[in-house]
Amino acid sequence: MAAEVVSQTAPLTQTPLPRPAVKSSASLRPLFVMSGLGLFLELLLIRWVTTEIRIFAYLQNTVLVVCFLGLGMGCWDSRRPFALRHMLVPLTVLVALLALPPTRIYLGTAITDMLSGATGMTIWGAGTATGATAIAGAVFGSVLTLGLMYLLWATFVPVGRLIAAQMNSHPNTLAAYSANVAGSLVGIWLFVACCAAGLPPAAWVAVFAAGAAWWIGSGGKSKAGDAALLVAILGGGVLAGTEPAWESTVWSGYQKLSLYDYGHESPPTAWAAVGGERRPVNMGMGTHMIGVNNIGYQATIDLRPATVAARPEHYPPNQRGLSQYDLPAKLHPNPKSALVVGAGSGNDVAGLLRNGVERVTAVEIDAAIVTFGRAVHPEKPYDDPRVTVVIDDARSYFEAGTEKFDVITFGLLDSHTTTAMTNARLDHYVYTVESLKRAKSLLAPGGVMVLSFEAQKPFILDRMARTLAATFGEEPLAFHVPWNGYGWGGVVFVAGDRTAAAGRIAADPALAARVAVWTAALPARPPVAAEMATDDWPYIYLESRHVPPLYLLLAASLVVLFLIGLRQLNAPDILSGWDRSRAHFFLLGAAFMLLEVQNVSKAAVVLGNTWAVNAVIITGVLLMILAANGLAGWCRRVPIGAVVALLVGSCLALYFVDLSRFAGLPYWQKAAAVGLLTCLPMLFSGIVFIRSFAATERKDVALGANLFGSLAGGLLQTVTFVTGIQALLLIVAGLYLLAAVVRPAGKPATA
Repeated sequence: MAAEVVSQTAPLTQTPLPRPAVKSSASLRPLFVMSGLGLFLELLLIRWVTTEIRIFAYLQNTVLVVCFLGLGMGCWDSRRPFALRHMLVPLTVLVALLALPPTRIYLGTAITDMLSGATGMTIWGAGTATGATAIAGAVFGSVLTLGLMYLLWATFVPVGRLIAAQMNSHPNTLAAYSANVAGSLVGIWLFVACCAAGLPPAAWVAVFAAGAAWWIGSGGKSKAGDAALLVAILGGGVLAGTEPAWESTVWSGYQKLSLYDYGHESPPTAWAAVGGERRPVNMGMGTHMIGVNNIGYQATIDLRPATVAARPEHYPPNQRGLSQYDLPAKLHPNPKSALVVGAGSGNDVAGLLRNGVERVTAVEIDAAIVTFGRAVHPEKPYDDPRVTVVIDDARSYFEAGTEKFDVITFGLLDSHTTTAMTNARLDHYVYTVESLKRAKSLLAPGGVMVLSFEAQKPFILDRMARTLAATFGEEPLAFHVPWNGYGWGGVVFVAGDRTAAAGRIAADPALAARVAVWTAALPARPPVAAEMATDDWPYIYLESRHVPPLYLLLAASLVVLFLIGLRQLNAPDILSGWDRSRAHFFLLGAAFMLLEVQNVSKAAVVLGNTWAVNAVIITGVLLMILAANGLAGWCRRVPIGAVVALLVGSCLALYFVDLSRFAGLPYWQKAAAVGLLTCLPMLFSGIVFIRSFAATERKDVALGANLFGSLAGGLLQTVTFVTGIQALLLIVAGLYLLAAVVRPAGKPATA
């Protein structure tokens, strides 16, 4: 989520905004509405852009920091009158690019393929260009990306202007700031409600249009012109809600999911164009395809014996009954109970049921995928009374679970997205040493754990094998199952009671023959051992500790965008006059952003990496800010040095607290404990901020600097690729100490 835009960074200005609709400068309604609307729009665009331009699903904070840049520069340009038209024109162009199939398909595929060569990360389904081709692609992809970033920036500059003017014109600074935070809280939960209900972009833009109607005709522009642009945006939202050639499209709380009916066709190639986009084709591999964020994700595969026997051309006879979904149950001598994490549309569950498992618990983070499975999976595994479906993050289930299982199987559990607040993908915390140890604790004596993973690069294979070895005290069995009619294949790791599993393989000649072939096909592990993933460094797709080149490329693009903005706004003085006051607010903003990233990361380990957890943590942050505002009067009697000491001390204390100790508590008790501990520094941070803010004369300059600090914090979080996540708390403490050092004595200096 992106609450930091409004928690401590809402821009102010020096000059009141002349707008006839505001009857009194003491009215908080316009400020409240635009604060909520601005954050809602930010979350909307983070979700939409990162869905359609797929590479940014892995880099969601890029959209976040571009929005910061627009808001901050709007703050410092707030002497210019606000006009809704200035906001709607770039937004209309952006919506058209995201909604029209030709541009959506081209930009989503081209930018991802062109930039993938410079990522330094594993991007599912992306191009594999190298050398000069990769460099040329990175350059052109960066130009296209800069164009999208400009549209985002231009959309949020007017938002900064309006909020700034409204706050600056209000006679009660504390009340105005509280209205800003409260409006932001409403904006967050409006968008959370849209996501929870699975509403498509049409509903999102309808909510935005309803709020934006307040300012139709502002700035002396034609009301009819503004209304026409809002209608165009609504039309784009409707158009974006479906995918050509797909049976249905659903926007779940995590991603865009599309369902394609394969029928019984048998195309000759492994990929074909579906609706103008590359899609994996049938190859006898199922009845339906589930696509996620414009890439093939899962297929519902019919492996009933009668179906397999009837189609030998698609199901190789030498693998009959030995699909990757049948293996987990066959590797245990008497599997009574099984746990599946990453259950998806039901292939793993169906395999366990076919092999006689009496009780299956299926854990899947996205309810929409389970709904697709219930509707179209030919074996109907989720309708079987032996199956219990749990909608939860796998890590969260491991932390809270107490039941023991004979078999634990990891489906092809991989993520195509991150949260907007961190660099961690949804699946990162599932494959850490700590997570696998928790999963091991759920194995019954003699139990077997089977982990399937698409290890696209040798270092990923090595990392998974070494992590399992560290967990179980011995190397796992490992072999590579091919992609064919029985499934999408991948590397299968077998851990737990390896002796029992090896005995089961030896006792089945057909299985032993297949495993021998698959073991020989396993890629060689690299000569240099890969570092194991931990909760502190969970980056399973990163080969070593370094900042991926793509992040550096995007940072350079932000610098270019900033310079373009300076020229367009004719505001070269933005860079001048950086005194102690500006530095103070800049450091507060950077520290606050990094602290928020740390909070979301810590909560993900204990509570799961779900949208609900993230929303609750961000809500807790905003409530702490409101609490700090409420304590502002009383805190005048407390020396600022004491508040800073509490702030820095709480950050350092959190560094030494292992929040996983709360994992065994009932959910709401551990949620309360984690939320309170992680958000406590926010209370002291809010008090420091509001006391400094109340004392400064140039509130537009102060909060503009604060917003730019948040932008810097968003970029600075990339250090976690090198230092790990826990070190952020030390950086945060240092930034807060530095902010206290540069804080002007008495009344902060005005610029």
